[in-house]
Amino acid sequence: MIPDPDAPPINPLPVVVWMLALPVIAIEAVFSLGARGIVGGPGAVGWRMAAFQDYAVSGQVLEWMLSNGRYPPEHLLRFVIYPFVHVSFTHALFVIVFILALGKMVGEVFRAWAVLAVFFGSAIVGGLVYGGVLNDPAPLVGGYPAVYGLIGAFTFLLWMRLGATGDNQYRAFTLIGFLLGIQLLFGLLFGASNDWVADLAGFVTGFLLSFVVSPGGWGNVRRRLRHR
Repeated sequence: MIPDPDAPPINPLPVVVWMLALPVIAIEAVFSLGARGIVGGPGAVGWRMAAFQDYAVSGQVLEWMLSNGRYPPEHLLRFVIYPFVHVSFTHALFVIVFILALGKMVGEVFRAWAVLAVFFGSAIVGGLVYGGVLNDPAPLVGGYPAVYGLIGAFTFLLWMRLGATGDNQYRAFTLIGFLLGIQLLFGLLFGASNDWVADLAGFVTGFLLSFVVSPGGWGNVRRRLRHR
């Protein structure tokens, strides 16, 4: 087969993937440059901590909203903004890599709105579980719950594909098992945080949402169940 000379050297990413990755890149660039005094002057050193204060998911804030029955927009926005704010450059870098890799695989099958639904739905549920169930005083920031939602969507695609070929569908869960195992190992070696609970909630949300937002949605699943 003769290669197409006009074909791009790498497959282009879906636009929706860049819509999710670029804010992470831009925000982290501002924080990193500010911390080094390149932009923003002396006050820029505290920009990251100020963002934690304003946008992190906090069990205390969630408890205050529920107990008072008040839901100020600035607090509700935390659940959709915290995935773009990270603890460090390395933290942001790993999230960017996952968004680009998993977003490409999911975005080539799902519509753009479905990718956004998985990303933000997983972030919201992960934040609610972390803040509401654990009530952990440590703030939750970073894109891992949303990224784990994309892992859930990718797992759904593998699960459906393995089912269509008659293979063992449990193999689709190898990736999430490996990642959770790595988290457990790091937790034992360096001390664990409760962020993994939000990550797991994000994965479950992304997997379950895929039954609805994937092409064909629930209809495909029902047809497959009837054929069994």
